[in-house]
Amino acid sequence: MSNTLRDCIEGRGSYTPIWFMRQAGRYLPEFREIRKKNQDFIKLCLNPDLVNEITLQPLKRFDLDAAIIFSDILMIPYGLGQKVQFQKGIGPILNELNLDNIINTDPIDFVQKLIPVYKGIEKVKKNLGEKALIGFVGAPWTLLLYMLNKCSPKNNFDFIKITKDKFLINRLLKKLEEIICLHIDKQIEAGANIIQIFDSWAGLLAKKELPNYCYIPILKIVEHVKSKNIPVICFPKGIKENYIDFCSIVKPDCISIDYEIDPQWIKEKLKDIPIQGGLDPKILLGDKETIKKNTEKYLNIFKDHPYIFNLGHGVLPEIKPETIEYIVQLVREKK
Repeated sequence: MSNTLRDCIEGRGSYTPIWFMRQAGRYLPEFREIRKKNQDFIKLCLNPDLVNEITLQPLKRFDLDAAIIFSDILMIPYGLGQKVQFQKGIGPILNELNLDNIINTDPIDFVQKLIPVYKGIEKVKKNLGEKALIGFVGAPWTLLLYMLNKCSPKNNFDFIKITKDKFLINRLLKKLEEIICLHIDKQIEAGANIIQIFDSWAGLLAKKELPNYCYIPILKIVEHVKSKNIPVICFPKGIKENYIDFCSIVKPDCISIDYEIDPQWIKEKLKDIPIQGGLDPKILLGDKETIKKNTEKYLNIFKDHPYIFNLGHGVLPEIKPETIEYIVQLVREKK
């Protein structure tokens, strides 16, 4: 593998790698063509040929340093037997959760359901050449939240209601930790050589709840990934100043920051850890001058710190491919 991304994570070299969260997806016309013909999103994620094609689409267009497998964090609830559907304009809708069925899901049955995902990774690996291949998972808290809330918690989140049954919560978290590690193992076996953990809804947790629901569950998974000699990137979105506690407890190989984080502040606080991302995706909807100014701000702040250029969240559907091309060019030209 070309070690540019891994070198950066391991603190070597002065090169700034670049990739984008959600780089394989809705902003690309070639993806929209495939999506039009494949309305069932879960089925699309279970089609190895299309997973391969979609994952590689952005790398055919742009000079990126990594592919991230086209999949979804909700493939884990699906693999555990909870029905998952994606509705246009609404997002994911999950069926009622049957705790006993989920707790008793045999790991072999889980893997069997997700074999097409791993076959897709194998195909990408064969076609990717020397670049890094990022596999990913949702963190236990974020998955638990979708599974119990049965939809995005964006507009209807009630922590007390979600966590009132502590027995259920603890059993579910334990099962999720086990299955997340299994899903990671299978991605690594198929060819993923970096893992990113997305805790997309960590920001909904109060500070006092972060240790039990965010730090400790993720720490167990990070330690598991490290035992495989695979670098692990963590993205605990929305936890603000608690990024510092997160890093001191979880000790990921690299921390991905969201757009609410002041890059200068976090660089000063985290001297020993590579940092990824930060740029607000909405800036990519602005004019070239604004995009240039903000891109260069991150590049200048992190010029003497191991840094992977990325956004503070995923590429928005409205972003033009030419804008991604322009940012790649800015990063490549920056010495």
